[in-house]
Amino acid sequence: MPKYISKVVLAFLVVFVIVANIPVDASAASTETTGAVKNEYTYEEAVFITGTPIVFKGTSKDIKITQKESKGKLTETYSLKLTASNGATLTRSIAYESDVVDYATIGQKTSNGVVKKYSEKIAVGNITYNLLDFQFSQGTVTDNRAASDYFSGNVISRKTYTYQTGTGKNAKKNTVTVDTDSRHVGYENFWGATETQITESIYTYSDGTTSHVKNRLSTSKSRVINYEENPASLASFDGGYAVVSEKDVISEYTYNLASGAKGTVDLDTEYMPTIERLIIPKFRDLTNHYAKDAIDKLYSLGIYTDASNFFSPNTPMKRFDFTIAIGKAVDLRVMEEKTSKKTTTTSVFKDVKRTVKDYPYIESAVNKGIIKGVTSEYFKPDNALTRAQAAAIFVRALGLENKAPDPGYITKFVDDAQIPNYSRDGIYIVNELGLMTGDPVTGRFNPNQPLTRAQASVMLDRFLNYLENDLKQNYRDDVLFFN
Repeated sequence: MPKYISKVVLAFLVVFVIVANIPVDASAASTETTGAVKNEYTYEEAVFITGTPIVFKGTSKDIKITQKESKGKLTETYSLKLTASNGATLTRSIAYESDVVDYATIGQKTSNGVVKKYSEKIAVGNITYNLLDFQFSQGTVTDNRAASDYFSGNVISRKTYTYQTGTGKNAKKNTVTVDTDSRHVGYENFWGATETQITESIYTYSDGTTSHVKNRLSTSKSRVINYEENPASLASFDGGYAVVSEKDVISEYTYNLASGAKGTVDLDTEYMPTIERLIIPKFRDLTNHYAKDAIDKLYSLGIYTDASNFFSPNTPMKRFDFTIAIGKAVDLRVMEEKTSKKTTTTSVFKDVKRTVKDYPYIESAVNKGIIKGVTSEYFKPDNALTRAQAAAIFVRALGLENKAPDPGYITKFVDDAQIPNYSRDGIYIVNELGLMTGDPVTGRFNPNQPLTRAQASVMLDRFLNYLENDLKQNYRDDVLFFN
């Protein structure tokens, strides 16, 4: 993997990447601030306490992790034994406890934690650094939106070590205190997750000298959709789509040590990718159609489930069909019907029966605030979806309504006066994100114009690309370059 991290200016904290395979939310936020990188088998971290950078390494056999959440408390334990190429050893045992509070009514979670146990020993040659005292405080907040969860947090800590230099009458006991201040920001959705972080540490030695270390780290996982050509010319299909799941970690330490040593240490690793082949689309009315690739991709992913060989791309996209597609695109969790006397039999809308296929997606989309009815009681499922409605749905799913300016603003479109109040923020934001644009010739957005199935498919494809790539660029590359 290219080590481009050293070529940019980064920002945000370093978190204990050993938990990178755990879903990212307030109840599973990283807590340690070592700048370590890990994949399925190997583990590495750099240590600077001696005045010289030392990279310690281990494997999965050297690391034990447990995590348990019960009654609003999350307990995490870590135990590891590492070695360096010069024979130095590092042993560490940690136990954290966090209080997790779920504010379900507003879709947020907080996690605030303290350390319950921390022991550490670093042996380098004839000198052993023993952890004498450890203070720690961590807080993370997660905003759970329908399409993606967004989180941010802080860690502050203070470690005090003792070590002895010299022997006999020349023996001297010394201390070094490490003050750490960390921040992190990230997101997680069905298509990927990225956490970008920075930790700044100051080492203060008993002789009055100091060392400064800044660690920059970014952990990212993604599900990339690729088209695979079929090399056999006589096959029943020309090719199909595959989803490749990837994960990587990049970390950079910049140091200015009391010994006079200055420089950087780069660590990075990748996980073994996994691949999943998807079903083959066989629509017969899309040859040379501009939306063919988008439609085929959405069908292969199961977002569309049309049984017919004819997609009818130029017919109107129905409100019902678009809502189901959005729900499947973001892997919207739906509740399975359970037969009981207390089961609710009333539909969320009078014109949508609970027995209709995919009804749970409608109910879940209403509960998540993604869709609203034409009135409080009627959804008009077979009505054509308008551009204004699509814009509002995209932005509600992303949870980005608050990114619009204060009320009273005017959009750049010449038909601004025709924009319905309910979709004004949505139209402003989708245009900023590049999910939807206006007519480049007339300068109009045409908010009340119905969308065809082809047009809606292209927009859904852009929406997926936003979840797959744009968020990753913002949370990794943009943060790395511009902060």
